[in-house]
Amino acid sequence: MSSIEVGGKSYETDEEGYLTDLSEWNKEVADYIAKTESIEMTEQHWEVVNFLREYFEEYQIAPAVRVLTKSIGKKLGADKGNSEYLYGLFPYGPGKQACKIAGLPKPTGCV
Repeated sequence: MSSIEVGGKSYETDEEGYLTDLSEWNKEVADYIAKTESIEMTEQHWEVVNFLREYFEEYQIAPAVRVLTKSIGKKLGADKGNSEYLYGLFPYGPGKQACKIAGLPKPTGCV
């Protein structure tokens, strides 16, 4: 196990940097993880992160990229529900990278 320290508190992560206790996630932790991923969080990033957290709460699983793209398109509009837009926000993979920032487990099928 690894850990990160944010605001004087330690958070356990797995070897890839995903939080092990999803209930400990907060915006400070998300900002910290985003910085380690070289991402400056914008309103558009938060929109995807919040969408992922709601999706996970409802289905208890992190969506694969194809499902994520389709679901975001339905909820936020076709201009945001496409791979080009999502990879523009999360260049190392919208599923994998966005889920890490959202404090969720790595989506199944991600390498």
